[in-house]
Parts: sequence; structure tokens; C-alpha cells
Amino acid sequence: MTEQHTPSFADMALAPAIYKVIDEVGYETPSPIQAQSIPPLLAGRDLLGQAQTGTGKTAAFSLPLLSRLDAKKKYPQILVLTPTRELALQVSEAMQTYARHLKGFQVLPVYGGQNMVQQLRQLQRGVQAVVGTPGRIQDHLRRGTLKLDRISCVVVDEADEMLKMGFIDDVEQILEHTPENKQTALFSATMPREVLTVARRHLKDPVEIRIKTKTSTVETISQWYWQVKGLHKLDALTRILEAEEIDAMIVFTRTKIATVELAEKLVARGFSSAALNGDLTQALREKTIERLKKGSLDIVVATDVAARGLDVKRISHVVNYDIPYDTEAYVHRIGRTGRAGREGKAILFVAPRERRMLNAIEQATRQPIKPMSLPSRKAITDRRIGLFKEQIAEVMEAEDLEFFEELVDSYQDEYDVGFRRVAAALAYLVQKDRPLQPEENSEPVMEEHPAAKPRGRRPSTDADKRRYRIEVGLMHKVEPKHIVGAITNEVQLSSSAIGAIKIFHDFSLVDLPGQLPPEILRHLQNVWVCGQQLKISVDAGPAAARQDSNAKRRTSGKGGGSQRFKPGGKKPPVNRRGK
Repeated sequence: MTEQHTPSFADMALAPAIYKVIDEVGYETPSPIQAQSIPPLLAGRDLLGQAQTGTGKTAAFSLPLLSRLDAKKKYPQILVLTPTRELALQVSEAMQTYARHLKGFQVLPVYGGQNMVQQLRQLQRGVQAVVGTPGRIQDHLRRGTLKLDRISCVVVDEADEMLKMGFIDDVEQILEHTPENKQTALFSATMPREVLTVARRHLKDPVEIRIKTKTSTVETISQWYWQVKGLHKLDALTRILEAEEIDAMIVFTRTKIATVELAEKLVARGFSSAALNGDLTQALREKTIERLKKGSLDIVVATDVAARGLDVKRISHVVNYDIPYDTEAYVHRIGRTGRAGREGKAILFVAPRERRMLNAIEQATRQPIKPMSLPSRKAITDRRIGLFKEQIAEVMEAEDLEFFEELVDSYQDEYDVGFRRVAAALAYLVQKDRPLQPEENSEPVMEEHPAAKPRGRRPSTDADKRRYRIEVGLMHKVEPKHIVGAITNEVQLSSSAIGAIKIFHDFSLVDLPGQLPPEILRHLQNVWVCGQQLKISVDAGPAAARQDSNAKRRTSGKGGGSQRFKPGGKKPPVNRRGK
């Protein structure tokens, strides 16, 4: 099947509620396994699919089966068997996402090591889909707590792994408890004889699909991954941009919305960036690519489809900001660099639960992906100093400096100060809002405080400041450094302009300049901190804050300790790059 003949999701007869999710998450075109699996599964056919891990199988069976499901019926209709707990959780979470607009839908992951009482309670309440490992499914069958007599479809995922782990007989025994007229789909990366025997015994006239994964990668591309941890991905990307020798970069996200949001945040941090997605007109797409080629644009944030066929030789780095859905997409992504024999670097951001996909990519490409450490404070300092020296050299070469030379001579004669001292003062003035040297401890330190109920008296505020309320607090694990960092990075406000911060259980108070422009307040409304939007508003006063906090504590049963902090020092540096 050639690329131009690949059907779109719109060509398939999926349920409206499923189409709504596809649009929301920004899926643009189906992967090969999805394009070939969805139509026959929608038609009720059995299916035998051979495809590697990481080719998009979960969506390939979830989207059509959820489209056929009756969410009004509160009993198991879909059963998915997986070899591991991790895969059961992954499939369960994906199905819950795809079914978010199916009112009343519930999916239950069932695996060993989980509290049995919790599983029993969920089963009694009623679920439409069960995703589990063979051992725990059989345990429920023996107890009589799981009934499979009304199952309409069974999916056996990674059957060859089931065989390797000794579960294949368990799978057959479970299938014996399901109705004769059910629909069955079996997926396997390889097709050993034992798996084919199970398929022949339980699948009726199946549609057979084989997906050959293209795994060739360019030898001139070095591949690295960063384990997503404490630092936010945007902050990690900023560090990389500041410390690496980058000519041009393409950053991949999963959705069209994310391309716009990330591009705007990078521009706010001083980088030359633009979004590239399927919503752009052809003329605007071509203009964006032309700017990238000519060097008036350094970073493009793109989706897989929008970057298809993109060939710009100066792209030195590819960043997988969101891990791809399948290994083939990864290969296509990193192929945007290392062109014409030039060296390229590919960086993959990996959350702990995404390690499975990282392993799948390494197996499919037969190349190791090395762990990377984020640039150190010294590396960032060295990079900023290098750029500063380049600016000095460019000004000395291109500008007429006679007037300024006379000014320096005059100052030196009048105050008897050496050239070195004057030059140092001028350099400080130039960089003080964007320091060349990150502060030794750029993260603010909280004052010690008793974890007690905050008193009604408000801390004093500066005359030129106003108190604002933000909807993030101790329950969200927020710290003053998170609030300071978010505000200073998003609206270019110096940390010295931020007054006292007081953190309560479910909200915080922060003193900001009293004359903040409306556009800044509107922007801060939508800024995310610790998984919560700030939703900033003028504080209504201590009585209102105390009443709201007490009400929240009554419903949550939690205490209302607070944390106070008075930040000092300079604004965190923002590197402004541009050609």
C-alpha cells in the first residue's frame, strides 16, 4: 500500500464519539497497522495481525471495538489479554482516553499484585472492558467474580510474548470461557507454530495482516534519550537549546495543538520558533519551510504528518518532545537530520512509563539509544559567554563606534577609571536582564514555617504591589520556586518584582506589581504549574481566603498548612537567539 493510498480516519465508519477524540488528540493519519486493521474489525471480522511492538496496535483494535460497544450495558463486552502488567495498564489507559466521550464507559485493568478487593468492587459496579494478564483473569474465573459469557470481542495482544512467558495454555483456557460467536483478534510480532495453532483453533476465517517495519536509520545520526524527571520538559528543552551547538532544530509533538503551544512558549523564551501542522495552508507551510532554509527561523515544532517530506539540510537536531506512537514514525522523524552526509543529533524525551517504547525502538532499529545528561551550569555559562563574544565581534566589525569610544575616554578622564573596569560595567549593563552566568542557586529557598493553620492576618505588602490568588497549592506539591519560575519565564518579569508568596492547601497568594497590564494577567490565567492552571485573580482578602480554605478542608479532610517565601536576586536568564 503506497502512502498516497493510505486511508484517513475520516474514511472509516468510526463512532462520532471516537471521531471527537481523534480530533481532540490531533491524530492526522492512521499508521499502517491501523489503516489495515480498523475496517475489518469494524465489520466484525476476526483478525490475525503480525506487527512489532510500537506500531500503533492499541489504537488499531481499540478505536473500532469501542465504536461497536454499547456503553449502556454494564457488563464486560471487550476482553484484552496482555502478557504483562505494564502493557495491561498502558492499554487500559489508552482505551479510557479513546472512550472519554462514551458516557458511562468503564475499563478495568486486572493483574497480579493489585488489591483484589478493589478489582471486585469495580466489577460489581459494572465495566464494559477488561484488560488483564492471563493469571489474574483465571483467578477471577475460578472465583466466579468475572463472567465472560457475554463477551463480544477478545483481543490477544503480543501472543508470542505469551508463549515465551508460558501463558499460551492459559490463554486457550480463557478463550474456552467466551461465547462461540465472539469476534477475536490476535496480534503477534512473530508467528511461531504454537501461536499459529491457537489462531487456527479460535479464529474464524480471519483477515491476515503483516506489517513490515522500515527500520533503517542514518549512521551519521547520534541518538540520545533524556529520562523525564523533576525538570519540566520545556525547561529541559530550553537547557539543550542554550548549551548545544545548534544550526536548526525540528521538535516533534503528537498533536497539532501542542505544536502551537510549544512554539509560542519558545518564542516567549527568546527563541526563533514556529509551528508546522496540518491546519496550516500550503502557502503558509511553504513560507515557514523557506524561512527555516534561509536561516530566519531556527526551530520548527511539527507533527509527524506536517513534517513528511521535509528536507532542510541545516537541521542539525531533532527532538522527540513527545515520544512517537510507533517505531516507524521515530525513524521518519530522526531522518529529518543527518542529510547529505552531515552529522545530526536525535534526542528523545522518555517518561518512566514510556520505557517500553524506548526498548521497542532500539529493537526495531537495532541501534542503542544512549542516555544523556542535561547541560550543566558551566556548559550553559560557556555557551552564553561564547554568544556574547560573538555579538561583541560583530558590533566591532559592523558599527561606527567613534562616538562611544569618545564617551568612554571622557568617562575615564573624569573619574580616573581603567578601561577594563569601564568595559566590565558596560558588559554588566548589557547582560543584567539576561545574565551570562546562571545563579549558583537559581531556585528560591523556602523559609522554615510551622505546618499549622494560617492566621487571618495578611503579611504586609509593598505599596506598589498587589496581592493575587492562584489556584495551585500544597495539595499539588507546588513550591515557591515553581511559582517564581513560571511567572518570570512566561511574562518576562524579574523575580525581584515578585513579593511575598504564601502557599495554602489548595491555593496560593503572591504579591506582584500593582499595575500589571491586562494582557499579562490574561496570559498568566492559562499558565500551568504542577499540573494546574494558575487562573490568577485579584485576592478578595483574608476572610474570603480563610472561608474558601476551610470549606475545602472540610470536604477533603486535610490540614491547611502554609509556606511563605520572599524571593530575591535576579531574574532567571532568558537566552534570546535569532539570526
